[in-house]
Order: sequence, then C-alpha cells, then structure tokens
Amino acid sequence: MHPETHLAVHHLRAADLRAEPDAHRLAAQAKRPYDIRTRLGWTLVEVGLRLASPRPAYGH
Repeated sequence: MHPETHLAVHHLRAADLRAEPDAHRLAAQAKRPYDIRTRLGWTLVEVGLRLASPRPAYGH
C-alpha cells in the first residue's frame, strides 16, 4: 500500500474512533425518555393494582 494511501486510511479510522463516543452518548440520551416512561408506566400499573385489590379486614 502506498504510504499516502495508508496515511489517509489511518486518518479516516482515527476520525471514526473519535466519533464513536459522541454517537454512543447521543444514542444513550435519545433512549433515556423511553426508560423514564417505562418506569412511570409500571409504577402507575402497580398503583392501579393496589387500588383495585380489596383491603384485608384487620381485626374483624
């Protein structure tokens, strides 16, 4: 491989490696609202189930 070609490939790969953390961070930020909505949804389901279930009769 010609040295200039090798250098060009090296620069492209280095740019890709530098861009990976940013891409990962952006993907993680985009995913966060879904995680919050999921947790909130399951919390609401749990509260609804507790409200719908009959209370045990203590002492009667």
